[in-house]
Amino acid sequence: MKTGVELIAEERQRQIEKEGWTQEHDAEHKIGVLAKAAVCYALPPLTRADVSPDVGKPPFWWPFANECWKPEKDRVRELVKAGALIAAEIDRIQNEQG
Repeated sequence: MKTGVELIAEERQRQIEKEGWTQEHDAEHKIGVLAKAAVCYALPPLTRADVSPDVGKPPFWWPFANECWKPEKDRVRELVKAGALIAAEIDRIQNEQG
């Protein structure tokens, strides 16, 4: 079984290769946007229901278009997405700082 770190690294690589979310793409986002998206996936589903009364719609602080919100039935998969988004935000900040 793969570790959480391995799963997150694989997801980040998938985001880059399949989605085109490269460091150049991520640099276009304002500070904190990727972290906000990560928080939305990291929230437990019951908590999300408390902050997003419309079933199937993202939490109100989701920073992207609604159609980009892709929750999973697999909790580990959601946390992997959150971790990959955090990694992307860290890279974005570090690249910005030079």
